[in-house]
Amino acid sequence: MTNKNVLVVGGAGYIGSHTCMELAARGYTPVVFDNLSNGHREFVRWGALEEGDIRDRARLNEVFEKYAPVAVVHFAGSIEVGQSTRDPVSFYDNNVIGSLSLLEATIAAGVKAFVFSSTCATYGLPESAAIDETHRQSPINPYGRTKLIVEQALLDYSQYCGLNSVILRYFNAAGADPQGQIGEWHEPETHVIPLAIDAALGRRPSFSVFGTDYDTRDGTCVRDYVHVLDLADAHVRALDYLLEGGDTVALNLGTGSGTTVKEVLDTVMTVSGRPITVNYADRRDGDSTVLVADSARARSVLGWQPRYSIEEIVQTAWKWHSSRNS
Repeated sequence: MTNKNVLVVGGAGYIGSHTCMELAARGYTPVVFDNLSNGHREFVRWGALEEGDIRDRARLNEVFEKYAPVAVVHFAGSIEVGQSTRDPVSFYDNNVIGSLSLLEATIAAGVKAFVFSSTCATYGLPESAAIDETHRQSPINPYGRTKLIVEQALLDYSQYCGLNSVILRYFNAAGADPQGQIGEWHEPETHVIPLAIDAALGRRPSFSVFGTDYDTRDGTCVRDYVHVLDLADAHVRALDYLLEGGDTVALNLGTGSGTTVKEVLDTVMTVSGRPITVNYADRRDGDSTVLVADSARARSVLGWQPRYSIEEIVQTAWKWHSSRNS
């Protein structure tokens, strides 16, 4: 295969930029398509940047014609759950209408391989300790529902249009490039580890724990944190799998072991050597007690294995956040 161009839609964002780094390291040429609404121009370091919006078919057609990519990796979308309940219209516009526009352009260009960045939010409230891909999909917020709609479209497009896809359902993406070149940069930030690090750095006065009476080992929620480079590795493996003739499949990406909120705080304090002021508050509506992935299928189909522990996740995140001036 002489042409190894891969269109990475949303490639200037957190997981997309780390995936571009991994694609370049493994012989592909990432081409980033991003409107920079959530992504960062500084994160586009391993290939061309084409600015544009996935709802703009004419612009998409130009980029497909210019680069003739062998595959598409789709990260672009609105991701903040709370915002999705306040403004569901924009989530449906961006995540659903935008994705369908991108899929239409992909099929029109004759591309047959598509990797989709999905989420464990498509499952809704967990019905088992570890969630596998057979778990009922019943999302409880507009964010999860918009991702599920795109998953369902991909299954139809696979069956009737010849577009094979790998649907990757992440649990909690965390960490940063160990070299500190890129990392997690959201505005506003809503994720646990960056918020805890900001509290340790004095960039925010305290860290809030929502609920201390859950049925867990220390009363706080349990989540499955997976390093962003492990996610990037899974995307490149998914691409290899499709280009080698693999069929459409949905896969969970997590470590299979959960970490409580208190354990995250303890790890951040240990790594940073700094105290964190903690505020304890009531539970939030919709927060699950435990969200942990069963990723056996990803191991079987892709040979994927997460490599980073929670300590290493926090160490890489600390290096990134503590080196930034903001």
